[in-house]
Amino acid sequence: MEKKEVEELKSRVFCAAVLEKAGYTVDLKESTRRAVKYRRGDDIVIVIHDGKGWFDPLSDAKGDVFSLIRNLHGFDFTEALACAAELVGFTPVEPAWTRPARDRERDTSLAERWQIRRKPWRGSATWRYLAGERCLPESVLQAAIRQDRLREGPYGSMWAAHVDDDGAVTGWEERGPDWRGFSTGGAKALFRLGTPDAVRLCVTEAAIDAMSLASFEGLREGSLYLSTGGGWSPSTETAVRVLAARADAQLVAATDDNPQGEAFADRLREIAQVVGCDWVRLKPPAEDWNDAWRAKGVEERKRREGRSGLPHARRPRQG
Repeated sequence: MEKKEVEELKSRVFCAAVLEKAGYTVDLKESTRRAVKYRRGDDIVIVIHDGKGWFDPLSDAKGDVFSLIRNLHGFDFTEALACAAELVGFTPVEPAWTRPARDRERDTSLAERWQIRRKPWRGSATWRYLAGERCLPESVLQAAIRQDRLREGPYGSMWAAHVDDDGAVTGWEERGPDWRGFSTGGAKALFRLGTPDAVRLCVTEAAIDAMSLASFEGLREGSLYLSTGGGWSPSTETAVRVLAARADAQLVAATDDNPQGEAFADRLREIAQVVGCDWVRLKPPAEDWNDAWRAKGVEERKRREGRSGLPHARRPRQG
């Protein structure tokens, strides 16, 4: 097959088709329009570049549709071409997105888009989402607002800023009752909450988890609560390495208690070994820190209700 024919074949077959045929399904909750997560058991593949590219978040594997076929099935290149040819015309199932597509052509810069959004306030839609549905305490929310880490997103969602080493906003995590994504045109670095020059560095996978761990620990002095935004970009790894290189640094792998969380924890351990800092694995008592924090709130409410329902003790009668 000539190079021109190979390129034409590649343009006609989507990575989603390969994955669907291989038994993968879309994890809608963990997907965005630009990065669709496919699962098959514990195996995860992220499809990017409008369906033409992919990567494995648990390893360094990535590439085009041909490399995906070879990675999944162990084929050589000729076999991968034959497999791809069989998928020409196959239309994979489209994810049922819950929010209309956004216009990617923006007249305002990333920094301007962040600044024109209001900070959450007590009673606002974002505040109700974070304090109500996510059960985050006012003390932590106010700390995040003081450090300029939160903004009101559309439809009652939250924007949580990722910033570089100079404090400039590079993008933001978007979370809401019906939406999960990352800012269009933004780049993942790290969400940062806590003492800027801290040496105890707690790395989670989502800003809400970082704030939940901070809630458990009462915003522990000397700690910086971080989020990678569920990904592991080169800029994220660079930012973690810079922080871990601080004198007496301790890298706390506070990632989720699941296979992806363990893979991220291993990456953090490798960074700690390279830079020579201390490393600790801190697992949430549920799958993630927000699940654990909300469960703690439910247990406390049950205890309070149980105590209020007890009959009052009566003094024995005299005489």
